[in-house]
Amino acid sequence: QLQLVESGGGLVQPGGSPRLSCVASGGTLDTYAVGWFRQAPGKEREGVSCIDSSYGGNTHYADSVKGRFTISRDNAKNTVYLRMNSVKPEDTAVYYCATAPWVCPTAELEYDHWGQGTQVTVSS
Repeated sequence: QLQLVESGGGLVQPGGSPRLSCVASGGTLDTYAVGWFRQAPGKEREGVSCIDSSYGGNTHYADSVKGRFTISRDNAKNTVYLRMNSVKPEDTAVYYCATAPWVCPTAELEYDHWGQGTQVTVSS
């Protein structure tokens, strides 16, 4: 079955620009929308960004990250990226990637495959 592995997290200074990767194995991501989510301690998991399947590729962003984060995909590498520019302490969270059929849904429950997450800590 499809498996997702996130990487690229770690300790980042405020204003830094890490890039997170979501690498799939066991199947292709081409027909899937892929979303990035994050969960901070004591808070609900929230959607950060999503990109539609490779046949459309439309992107979506939460208001809190619009203009700072960029989602993209490399079909040859079966990978989706999240470039995080100008990160702030409030961006600190575990970041997850997940798939949904074809087009980015509104409801988190519509996502099927999930990775294990990667910790991003923004601190000086």
